Amino acid sequence: MLVSLNIDAILQEPTIHRRRQKLNAVIDGLGLESAYAETLGRIKAQGGAKARLGMAALMWISHSKRRLKATELCHALAVEIGSPNLNTEDVSSIGTLLACCQGLVAIHRVTSTVRLIHFTLHEHLRAHPELFGTAHSTMAETCLSYLNSQQVKALSTIPSLDSQDTPFLQYSSVYWGMHAKRNLSNCAKLLALKLFEDYKNHISIKILLEAQKEASWVVDFDKLSQFTGLHCASLFGIIEIVAILIEMEGYDINKKDCVDNTPLLWAAHNGHKCVVAFLLGRGDVAPDGPGKDGQTPLWRAASNGHEGVVKILLKRGQVTPDKADNWGLTPFWCAVLNEREGVVRILLERGYINPDKPDSDGRGPLWYAAWYGYEGVAKVLLERDEVNPDRPDNDGQTPLRCAAWRGHEGVVKILLECGGVDPDKTDNDGRTPLRCAALHGHEGVVKILLEQGKADPDRLDNGGLTPLFCAAWSGHEGVVKMLLERSRVNTDKSDNDGQMAPGFAGMA
Repeated sequence: MLVSLNIDAILQEPTIHRRRQKLNAVIDGLGLESAYAETLGRIKAQGGAKARLGMAALMWISHSKRRLKATELCHALAVEIGSPNLNTEDVSSIGTLLACCQGLVAIHRVTSTVRLIHFTLHEHLRAHPELFGTAHSTMAETCLSYLNSQQVKALSTIPSLDSQDTPFLQYSSVYWGMHAKRNLSNCAKLLALKLFEDYKNHISIKILLEAQKEASWVVDFDKLSQFTGLHCASLFGIIEIVAILIEMEGYDINKKDCVDNTPLLWAAHNGHKCVVAFLLGRGDVAPDGPGKDGQTPLWRAASNGHEGVVKILLKRGQVTPDKADNWGLTPFWCAVLNEREGVVRILLERGYINPDKPDSDGRGPLWYAAWYGYEGVAKVLLERDEVNPDRPDNDGQTPLRCAAWRGHEGVVKILLECGGVDPDKTDNDGRTPLRCAALHGHEGVVKILLEQGKADPDRLDNGGLTPLFCAAWSGHEGVVKMLLERSRVNTDKSDNDGQMAPGFAGMA
C-alpha cells in the first residue's frame, strides 16, 4: 500500500486548506481512500480486544502532540481510565500491537518511534474524525489517570527517575493539558482536580517545567511546591479549571511559583487569551506584576508574538506599555528583536512608543530590523514619520549598511524605496554599503545597489580599499564581474599599500 508521491505541487499551495484539498484528491485518484477504508474495516472485524487495541493505536499515533516511542504507546494503551493503579501485566507487546493494526503502523528503525505507513493515511484519518470519537478528551483522561496512579505518586520525592518503569510519564506530564484544552470532558476535569489535590512536589511538575523552561529561567527544584494547580491550568490555558481553582480556598491569584511566574504570566507567556481575559476581569489580579528579570505579562506576550493577549492587556488600566525589564528591554524592543511584526504595529498604534529611540550604541529599532533581515518589521517602522531611515549608530553604520553587510536583499530594497536614504553613505571607517556587500560576496545586494545608480563602485574607504578590491581579495568572482561591467570602475586602482585588485584576485 505504501506509495511514493511527488508532493512538491501540494506543498506549494498557499494555505493548509488548499494543500489538504489537493492531497485528498491525490488519495482519491490513487484509490487509497477505499484501500484505507478496507483495511480499517479488517481491523474492526477482528473484534474484541484486538479491534480496540488497533483503533486506539491509530488514534494515539494520529493525534499525539509528538511522535511516541513504541514503549510509550504500549503503556498508554494499557491505562485503565480512573484506575488508581497501573497494571503492567496489561501492557501488550509491540508485536501484538502491530499485528492488530493490520500493517497500517510501522516502527522507525533509528528512533524506535511508531508512525503511520504513509502521510496520506494521516490525512485519511483526519478526514474521518468519527473513527475515534472524542480523541483528545480520551487522551487527556488517559494521561491524567497515569499521573494520578499510585506508582507515579510514589515518585514525587525521588530525585532520580527510572524512566523504564514509567515510560509514559514524560508524555503525560507535558501534554495532558494540551489534549484537555482541545476537548475537556467532565471525567478529565475531575481527574485534573484530583491531581491538584495532591500536587505538592509531584514529579510531573519537574518534567513539565523542564519542558517549558526558557534559556534564562532557573527552576528552583527545591521549591516545586510553589507551582500550584492554578499555575498549571493557566500554563495550559484551561479556562474551566482556572475558574474552579480560583474559587477554591488556598489559591492565591498573584502567587509566584518556582520560576517567579504568576498564573497571569503563564497565560500571557503561552498566549491563552481566554485565561488572560478571565484573570484580568478580577479586581485582585496584578496586571503589570513582573516575574523573572522584571518581565511583565505584556513583555512576555510581546516577546512571543501573542497579538490577542497584547491587545487584551493594553485595554486594561495599570499596564505600562513601555515598561522595561531588568536588562532595559521593553515589550516593544522584544517585539522588534523577535520579529513580531503584528505586535510592533499594535504597540505603535497606542502612541506611547518612540519607534526611533536608539539604545546606548546609537542603534534604533530599524537598525536591528535591518541587521536581522526582518522585512515586515522594517516596513512597519518605516510607515512612521518619526523613524529616520538613514540614522547611523555610534560607529556610523546605517540600516542600509547593515542590511548590505548581512546580504538581506529584501530589506535593502525596502530602504532604497522609502526615500531619505543615501546609498553611498559611509560609516566611521569610510565603508559604503556597496563595499560591505562586495566584501562578503552578496551578489544580489551588489546588483541592487549598482542598478540603483547612486552607489559609487570606485569609492575608497579609509584604508584605500575599493569595492572591487574587496571582492577580488575575497575571491567573489560574480561580484568582480558585475563591478568590472561598470565603466567607471578603475581596474588599475591600488589600495594604500600599492596592491592592485585584479592581481590580488589571483592570489586570494
